[in-house]
Amino acid sequence: MWKPPQRIKFHAATGRIPTRAEAAASLLFSPLKAGPLALEERTWVPAMVPWRSDEDGVVTEDVLEWYERFARGRPGAIVVEATGIRDIASGPLLRISHDRYIDGLRELAQTIHRASDGHTRALIQIIDFLSIRRRPEPAKFFQRFLQIQPRHREFLGAPEASDEEVRERLAALPEDQWSLALDARELEALHYGARERVTDTHLPHIRELPLVLPGLFAAAAARAQAAGFDGVELHYAHAYTMASFLSATNTRNDGYGGARDARVRLPLEVFGAVRARVGPGYAVGCRFLAEECIEGGNQVADAVSFGVAFARAGMDFLSTSRGGKFDDAKQPGVGAAAYPYTGRSGYECMPQYLSDEAGPFGRNIAPTAAIRAAIRAAGFATPVVCTGGVHNFEMAEAMLARGDCDMVGTARQSLADPDWSRKTALGLGDQVRLCEYTNYCEGLDQKHKQVTCQLWDREALDEPGIRLSADGKRRLVAPPWSPPEA
Repeated sequence: MWKPPQRIKFHAATGRIPTRAEAAASLLFSPLKAGPLALEERTWVPAMVPWRSDEDGVVTEDVLEWYERFARGRPGAIVVEATGIRDIASGPLLRISHDRYIDGLRELAQTIHRASDGHTRALIQIIDFLSIRRRPEPAKFFQRFLQIQPRHREFLGAPEASDEEVRERLAALPEDQWSLALDARELEALHYGARERVTDTHLPHIRELPLVLPGLFAAAAARAQAAGFDGVELHYAHAYTMASFLSATNTRNDGYGGARDARVRLPLEVFGAVRARVGPGYAVGCRFLAEECIEGGNQVADAVSFGVAFARAGMDFLSTSRGGKFDDAKQPGVGAAAYPYTGRSGYECMPQYLSDEAGPFGRNIAPTAAIRAAIRAAGFATPVVCTGGVHNFEMAEAMLARGDCDMVGTARQSLADPDWSRKTALGLGDQVRLCEYTNYCEGLDQKHKQVTCQLWDREALDEPGIRLSADGKRRLVAPPWSPPEA
C-alpha cells in the first residue's frame, strides 16, 4: 500500500472512558430511527469482506461464525459484506444473485439477530462489479489476449502479415517498443491486466448497464427482504460499477455520464427500482464516496450534490467512505489482479498508523460533515454514517455532538475487538482491545486470504472447537468475552 512520505507514527488511544451511567446518557448509546430501521444505539459495523464463503458464494459455517462473533458485541447495526447481485463466479464472495441463496442468507440474518439477543439490526450490502483480469505473462498476452488491429500491422510495416505473425513480431520487440506499438488500454492490459470501465460503451453489455442494473439490484434487495434482513445498503462506493457511474471520470455520452445530474441518474434509477420492489417499509440506503482521492475524480462538492439527491429520493440512510480506486493502484505481480487499495486513494480509504500530519484517525469526518450539513440545509433529516479510524468513545461522541454524522461506523476497531462498544456501554472501556492500524487485515484481504486480526489470531489456538485458517496458523474469530453479571 502507498504510504505518505512523512511516515509520522500515530498510536490509537482509549481516550476518556465513560462510566456506565455516562455511557447510558450519551449520544452514542442513544436510539435512532433511519426510516423504518430502529437502532438501539448509534454504533455501526460497516461491510467488510472476510473471505469466508466459497466458490459458489454460499453462506458457510465460517461465515456464520464470523457474523455471530460481531453480533455478540451488540452494535446498533451490522452490514454484511459486499454480496454479488450477478449469478457468476467471483471467488469466495457471498452472492445474492438467485433464489437458491435465500435459505443460507436467512440463516445468516437469524444468526445475527439471535447472537445479539435481538439488539442488533442486520443489513446486507449488495454490489455489482465489472470484469478485471490478472496481469498476464507478456507471451500469453500477445498470443491470446491482444486483438490484432490494422495499426499493429502498420507499425510493423507488414500489411499482409497474418495475425499469428503480427503476434510473434510484437512479442519479440524490445520492451521499450511496446509503448509505441500498443495503445493505452492495450498497455494497461499488458502491465496491469485488462479492466472494463463503464465508459466502454462499444461493448454491448457495458452500453446496456442502465437497462440491466436496476432490475438486478431490485431482485437482490427482494431476496434480502425475503431472507429477513432489516435492510439493504446499495454499494455505490470505491472501484465498482455504481461508483464508476458517479465518478467525474465517467464520460459516457448517453445521458448517464458527464455532468453531475447525468452521473447520478443510474444510481437514482437503481434506488427507484429497489424501492418499488421492496416497498416503503423496508430500509434502503447506500454507501458512497465523500471524495474519490484521485486525479480528475470527485471532490466533496460532488458528494454533497449526490448526498442531497439521495436524500431527496427518499433513501433511509447514507454511509460515506473515501478513495479505494483502481485508477492509482500499484502494478500487480504477474498472475495477480490489480487491488484498488494500493495507491494513494487506497490509503485514504484505509489509512494506517504511519501517516502525514493529518493522521489516520478521522480523515473522512470533515467531508461527511459537509454532506450532512447540505442535506439538513435542503430540509432532509436522512441519517448519515461516518467511518474512518474511529476507535474510542470520546472520538465517536464528539462526532455526534458536533453534528458531523448521526451514526458512527467502526470497521477495523470492531475487527480488533467485536465487543468494544458493549464494553464501553458497561463502563468497561479500559478492557477494549484497541486497533493498532497496522493494516495486517488489509494485507490478508489483498491476497484474498481469510481476514483476521493480528491482535487475536494467534491467541488460544488450542481452544476446543475453534475454527482455524486454511494454513492452521490463525483463529478465524476473535476470542470470546463474557460480560460481568449485571
